[in-house]
Amino acid sequence: MLRLEAVGHVFGRDRTLETIDLTVAPGESVCLVGPSGCGKTTLLRIAAGLVVPTEGIVSDAFHRSAVVFQEPRLLPWRRLLDNIALGLKATAVPRRERLARARALADELGLGERHDHYPHELSGGMQQRVALARALAVDADLLLLDEPFSALDVGLRSEAQTLLLGLLGRRGIASLLVTHDLTEALRLGHRILVMSPSPGRIVHEERVERPFGERDAAFLYEAAGALLRQPAVADAFLFRQCEVTP
Repeated sequence: MLRLEAVGHVFGRDRTLETIDLTVAPGESVCLVGPSGCGKTTLLRIAAGLVVPTEGIVSDAFHRSAVVFQEPRLLPWRRLLDNIALGLKATAVPRRERLARARALADELGLGERHDHYPHELSGGMQQRVALARALAVDADLLLLDEPFSALDVGLRSEAQTLLLGLLGRRGIASLLVTHDLTEALRLGHRILVMSPSPGRIVHEERVERPFGERDAAFLYEAAGALLRQPAVADAFLFRQCEVTP
């Protein structure tokens, strides 16, 4: 389990996070949602061990965690398979083995005809698939995702969300996903944690009981509306800052 206890953080004179308690269990999908500037990304980086919190305790008992950033961050001079296998190279996996594993992941993610392509030859959606494959290549059982689909248009975003759900389900992987889109959180999460800004605090938790396959557009809009009628959620988003997409 990933556990954050009484985590707080200060940048300079500004307190960005205040007394955050958060857990992610094996196989569980947790979504952090809130307006821009509420500290979601800082909290995710703390969970990933990339930022040391000013206060509190972080414990990660997962076998291996991997981060998927908002930008794919692919190496432009490396072909698709080498980008997927980058983490394996860092752990001294022999080239033949790491390329075989990268090839299998590329095929699983629908990139089978583009093994030899460079990043600039791929669409934004394909580049994000490569970033997902790179995280999966190291046998991660916890994915930490920082708004990975925010740069995609609505159609590609929905396709990428479906792909992610399939991967998490087939592999039994846990995830902590940051988003500012309520409907994305409701589509992808077992639990939704709503954060407020200045400083960031968790002000509401929502458990979504409906199976993932039954979360159609009508359900997402209705559930998002119900969430926004919660006073703490409404105050956190101030309505004008909230994004709701199909």
